[in-house]
Amino acid sequence: MSRFTLPDRAVTFLAATAMVAATAGIASASTAPPSRVDEAARATPPSGALTSSLRGWGRMDYPVPGHDIQVTVDARATFKGVGWSQPDKAWGTFRILHRERAAAGEPEKVNWGDFEVDCLTTGGPTATVTGRIVRTGGNVGGWDDYLKRRIRMGVSFYVGDGKGGGPSRIGISGGTEENEPLLSRCMAPAADSKVIKGGYGLTDKATVR
Repeated sequence: MSRFTLPDRAVTFLAATAMVAATAGIASASTAPPSRVDEAARATPPSGALTSSLRGWGRMDYPVPGHDIQVTVDARATFKGVGWSQPDKAWGTFRILHRERAAAGEPEKVNWGDFEVDCLTTGGPTATVTGRIVRTGGNVGGWDDYLKRRIRMGVSFYVGDGKGGGPSRIGISGGTEENEPLLSRCMAPAADSKVIKGGYGLTDKATVR
């Protein structure tokens, strides 16, 4: 499994996730197979339930030239009330995709993982989503071990308005290694990386009427 040599800010994410794979013929995010959402993920919330939702696609800023990291999410959750931080039920999917541009005679490297949502929490313009990995792409098996162990990963979001609220941001956890504790549901690091393309739509349970 290949690993990258990166600045300190980048090492935790990529070294932990080992996002490498594919040949030049595979190439782009748009050609990766669409996320599979099973019937449970398409469930309709109970009538009258307080519901939060998060949908969209974004490309995050990254300090290493030639690297492209994208997050696609379609998640929903229901809550007993506005004051409840943990959802009664959460469902949907998210995908993390990483590409490294072809260089020095080597082909472009692409890797992606699909995650089944097990928690979505929201508050104002912020959200956290976690899920277990259920499908991977790439031809060097970058996340095969994670798939085998059903690793959980998390992503945090700040959905800014681009004005007084500043740009939207994303934060991505790494996957835990063997013999390390599994990431807890609803946990993710601070959303510290700017969204430089795309965007997200967030509906917080407190704003639903």
